[in-house]
Amino acid sequence: ASVITVTASGNVSIVDSGTGIELDYLVVAGGGSGGNSGAGGGGAGGYRTSYCAPTVSAINAAPGNYTVTVGAGGAKNTPACGANGNQGSPSIFLSITSTGGGFGAFESPGTAGSGGSGGGGGGNSGGTPPKAGGAGNSPPVSPSQGNPGGNGTTSGPLYAGGGGGGASASGGAGGGGAAGAGGAGSANSISGSSVNYAGGGGGANTPGGGGGAPGGIGGGGAGPGTNGTANTGGGGGGGHSSTQGGAGGSGIIIIKSPIAAPMSVSPGTN
Repeated sequence: ASVITVTASGNVSIVDSGTGIELDYLVVAGGGSGGNSGAGGGGAGGYRTSYCAPTVSAINAAPGNYTVTVGAGGAKNTPACGANGNQGSPSIFLSITSTGGGFGAFESPGTAGSGGSGGGGGGNSGGTPPKAGGAGNSPPVSPSQGNPGGNGTTSGPLYAGGGGGGASASGGAGGGGAAGAGGAGSANSISGSSVNYAGGGGGANTPGGGGGAPGGIGGGGAGPGTNGTANTGGGGGGGHSSTQGGAGGSGIIIIKSPIAAPMSVSPGTN
């Protein structure tokens, strides 16, 4: 078998003497960033794979050159408080698109971002309903590319954000003075070794001394303010009143040919 890993957008060249080959794939989008101030964690980037997935077919590709897109993670927001995070960007290989992770919400009424996995809702100290976690698997695909984020909470003294959703679990809800943990990602061994991808970002509390919750396994950043891990699609951790939310981790694409067909990727940084 031959395997290529694409860590930045570029081109994939496939060489085969026939009319096409069946390729297994892992396509993970960029994670969302966490909100600022009592905020939810960013949702993990969408996670789609055919490898060791009995209900999913490999994709047929004719020989040729193909453009591939690796999604960037959602960027941090500049304000220290009072802002939602940012959506992650999609990753695309042939007909397979994984959606970027949803943004984590800050502490005010409203809803966190939907996406591959949803962002976590923000806590709220004003007595109005806390922000709901964003929807996962949006737009819907089968099997699901992700899970929803957890809700924030209004219960003091620490107004806690929910965790971003992950590939294999929903984000935890804030409650009891504690932020919600990021949802767990999923392990995949298409590269030849088992690696976890697409964990949600952990939520954070406010005031600033309240700390935060752990990110989900698979590159999710912890609250407050830890970035998601690059090339895992992990969501960024939520921020509190003195710490920005963390940036989302960039995505990744891995392609495997079971018959060892020659494949290459450019530029050479991949």
